[in-house]
Amino acid sequence: MTKWLRENLWRHTFAIIMCVFALFPLYLVVLSSFNPTGSLNLTSFVPREISFENYKMLFSSPKIPFLSWVKNSLIIASVVAISSVVIGAASAFAFSRLKFKGKKFGIQLLLLVQMFPSILALSAVYVIMERVYSFAPSIGLGSQAGLILVYLGGSMGVNIWLLKGFVDSIPAELDEAAKIDGASPVQTYWLIFIPLATPVLAVVCLLSFIGTFNEFIVARLFLVEMSGRTVAVGLQQFIGGQYASNWGAFAAGSILASIPIVIIFFIVHRNFFEIFHLVIHFNFKHNFRIIIRFFNF
Repeated sequence: MTKWLRENLWRHTFAIIMCVFALFPLYLVVLSSFNPTGSLNLTSFVPREISFENYKMLFSSPKIPFLSWVKNSLIIASVVAISSVVIGAASAFAFSRLKFKGKKFGIQLLLLVQMFPSILALSAVYVIMERVYSFAPSIGLGSQAGLILVYLGGSMGVNIWLLKGFVDSIPAELDEAAKIDGASPVQTYWLIFIPLATPVLAVVCLLSFIGTFNEFIVARLFLVEMSGRTVAVGLQQFIGGQYASNWGAFAAGSILASIPIVIIFFIVHRNFFEIFHLVIHFNFKHNFRIIIRFFNF
């Protein structure tokens, strides 16, 4: 028993401290959501009064289209996640397996795009989409379709590199065997690559969905109409708009908005961490060697 405590006590102690460190802010948010005063100033860590007024405000006030915000976030995040997987998987397979002119330059360009700070591109993206609005309002500034295009453009480089690292780990002998049997590159892609890469594609899809669902800066820049906002942008008005300092409603909305993410995570949590580790391992191991070779370090 003494030996077990000496070897494992520090691990359990560290795990408990990290859990408290991670869950304590969430506990404060939950308490604030039931606080009828709409304030973060809590006199006790044990709730003395529980009120659902903040939750009722989200669904009863005609000035707060909370359900529309959640629906917009789900639609935008789903479209971006699925499109990222479809485009990223095809591009990664092409860069890894096919031979075409400009392949090396394309991979280098993707790497350079990832190195460029995305926050610095906001002003340029704003000007471009503003001009697009003048002749194509449906995909220009202020539209959800335009926001989706911006999200896809910003995430393609990362997703392609991530998936390419996995494709490089698939033995080339499988492609050669399929070619001998008369399979075309398209058949090889659908019959060999897609089944093998399904777990990795699921991880990329989930990460894209979560990142898009929680994104605020670009969505705040693009979406103007109240009913067309995402949930992250819509909730901001409780602490910076006409409902300024209403932290109780903000906390309640944050908890409700996190439910779809939690549900999706619990559905795939059994294999998520193992697959995510494999994705990072393949991406680092294979792509690092590619970077060294391409840039002649």
